Amino acid sequence: MASGNTTATNSKLTEQKLIVRDLSLSCHIGLTEEERLRTQRLKISLELTLNPVPVLNDEIDETINYGILVKKVRNVCLETKVKLLETLANDISETCFFDDRIKVVHMRIEKLDRYPDVAGVGIEITRTRS
Repeated sequence: MASGNTTATNSKLTEQKLIVRDLSLSCHIGLTEEERLRTQRLKISLELTLNPVPVLNDEIDETINYGILVKKVRNVCLETKVKLLETLANDISETCFFDDRIKVVHMRIEKLDRYPDVAGVGIEITRTRS
């Protein structure tokens, strides 16, 4: 099969997912003042379920631009003043609905350095467009 072939086939696009895996960044978050004074490393993974629309012309505007998504998530984390990962997860997931084609956001967020003997602690949530 030739690369970029957009001719009709006997198949139908039924599902599309956009994935951002293990985005690493630091932000001020934590229950105590002491915890919020220093930045904490986070790892964020996103899986967005999209209304399936085939890319026919090999153009970026036919897709959800994952560069825009990553920038929006970074901005939420850099600007956060929240105490709980649960609150940050809600804020991030709401931000992910910036395009009408996005139906479901499933995400995981972890603090990487909270306990010396644990690789990460966090939360995983799924939000659906209402």
